[in-house]
Amino acid sequence: MVKHNKKVKVEYKQKSYIYIPLFENNSLEVRALKLTKLLEGTRVIKYSGDLDIDIEGIDYDSRRILKNYLFICIRGSFSDGHDFIDKAIENGAIAVITEKAVERDDIIVVQVENSRITMPVIAANYYEYPTNKLKLIGITGTNGKTTTTYLIRSILEHAGKKAGLIGTIFTCAGDTRVESSRTTPESLELQSFLHDMVSSGLEYSVMEVSSHSLEFGRVDQCAFQIGVFTNLTQDHLDFHGDFANYRNAKEKLFYKTNKANIINIDDEHGKIICNRLKNLEVPLITYGIDNKADIMAKDIEINDDGIRFRLITSDYEIVVKSSIPGKFSVYNSLAAACVAYVEGIDKEIICRGIEEVGFVPGRSEVLSLGKPYKIIIDYAHAPDGLENILKAIKHYAKGRIITVFGCGGDRDRTKRPIMGEIAGRLSDYSIITSDNPRSEDPNAIISQIEEGIKTTNCDYICIENRKNAIRHAMMIAKASDIILLAGKGHETYQVLKDKTIDFDERVIVRELLKEGV
Repeated sequence: MVKHNKKVKVEYKQKSYIYIPLFENNSLEVRALKLTKLLEGTRVIKYSGDLDIDIEGIDYDSRRILKNYLFICIRGSFSDGHDFIDKAIENGAIAVITEKAVERDDIIVVQVENSRITMPVIAANYYEYPTNKLKLIGITGTNGKTTTTYLIRSILEHAGKKAGLIGTIFTCAGDTRVESSRTTPESLELQSFLHDMVSSGLEYSVMEVSSHSLEFGRVDQCAFQIGVFTNLTQDHLDFHGDFANYRNAKEKLFYKTNKANIINIDDEHGKIICNRLKNLEVPLITYGIDNKADIMAKDIEINDDGIRFRLITSDYEIVVKSSIPGKFSVYNSLAAACVAYVEGIDKEIICRGIEEVGFVPGRSEVLSLGKPYKIIIDYAHAPDGLENILKAIKHYAKGRIITVFGCGGDRDRTKRPIMGEIAGRLSDYSIITSDNPRSEDPNAIISQIEEGIKTTNCDYICIENRKNAIRHAMMIAKASDIILLAGKGHETYQVLKDKTIDFDERVIVRELLKEGV
């Protein structure tokens, strides 16, 4: 084992993960492996130099390269790792993985067909295939991934199991957690986190699996025990092109499992996936409310205190309660219960795990304000997510629903008028504002949202500055009104054209209250 004494700066938000172990007891301790060992299972076109050397670390970001590291050149959307070979060498790289033919005599060069496909293999070799020693549960779908992972982890911990979590908000185990910058980490970070979970004695890891991670191969070389499909609605079509490609990306998860696949049969895409999976040897378990399924929810009650329903399996029936209101909450609870059922966890523990999960940051999160109105923060940033949370609120709202929302820049533009129509149809008053505009003009995004809201009878206003939009909502709110701040959720930043600024809506609301709003 080798310990580096060079300090590594840790940064989060929109920046990529910094390549360090997750847990302090493993702090910056890395293994030295022969390059030949790391290349096992990869497709090498040609190489130059001695492959029988020790590699003490791996990275695809030249800025994080240390002495005796392997640098993997990845072609990205905005940059090409091949352009940073000199910087990697300067920082201590002794070998490089490339897709292009690179002639150099100052470093070992290994040319492969595809660096992205090669990287997960190298990462798994380096970290000794941690998912062979860990029970990995993957959840994919457009909505519900985050909450479902929290519910599953809560049930497992109530059953006395040690479980880690990898997802949109945090990668964590116990009280140790690392802030996430994307739903599913890049393969190097992912294998590192999983290795640290094994080293720390965890039995399970519950992971959100994004369509991007499946398409880019980030979860290649991960052996999943259980795969879960929540739903598929409009999102990321700027990347996938159409629903068929989006669904096909999600479906890849279910060919990586070895114990069970769990599918929401009420979802039209879930039905398609079920039909395509029925000949697999891995057992297929369906769940639903409206269609006949292996595990079902019946006698559903939804109010402002949460949900209550009868969980029906082939072995038992039991009443389940959750403090998160909405039909979507029933589906999330069902998905988690299915996983627990497969794992043979007692029904009473399943109920306790769901009931005592607490709130999930930025998911139907109610702020305690001491005001006669209520503010709810939710990550809803796609049409279905926005419709689900608004329908849930409408179920119990006694006053007006005031919705503050926008749409992200450099993402699927077709969903903007759709979200405008949804907000207008289900809100009493809407405030269209900026989300993460990125490189786009925020006012142009707002105009596209307006196209949809104009088709409804909803009163609305456009306020580009998000803090001012929240201020306006709080100023007009009356007793029993509910303000929904949609789109940002757990995020503590806002991505503008030329910078990323701190923007935590919880903090913003407290600041406005101090100002007397």
